[in-house]
Amino acid sequence: MSYASFASLPCTLGRPAALLGERWTLLLLRQIFLGTRRFEDFQSSMEISRSVLTDRLNVLLQEGVLKRVPYQADGRTRHEYRLTEKGRDLYPVLMALRTWGEKWMAPDEEESFHLHHRDCGGDVRAKVECTECATELTARDVVVTPRTQ
Repeated sequence: MSYASFASLPCTLGRPAALLGERWTLLLLRQIFLGTRRFEDFQSSMEISRSVLTDRLNVLLQEGVLKRVPYQADGRTRHEYRLTEKGRDLYPVLMALRTWGEKWMAPDEEESFHLHHRDCGGDVRAKVECTECATELTARDVVVTPRTQ
């Protein structure tokens, strides 16, 4: 199934999967959340080809996840990439993947970086909870019902 086919699915998981399902896109978003903003910095930190990087950035720009912001360097106007509100809303998605990866796929001999709350120093993790009672939920706690129009 092509990107266009997934992107047009009437599914709130299929459409995001079409956008985020390519590994370079997720790694690019990781770098953006870590503070990388400039093309050359993405390329050197990720060891990604210019053509693949250009393609992934263009998709994120077209989808409204990123915006280009001008800055001055060497007397020339260049652009850096910043998250839009839509892009910033992807943070919990990446945190959920990271939390799962830390639990199930992190090699024991490798230490990863840690994330801490700026104000209190507590560890950061993804959490799914009920909007009414704030109980933390698993898939077994959720009932799926069709949407009413």
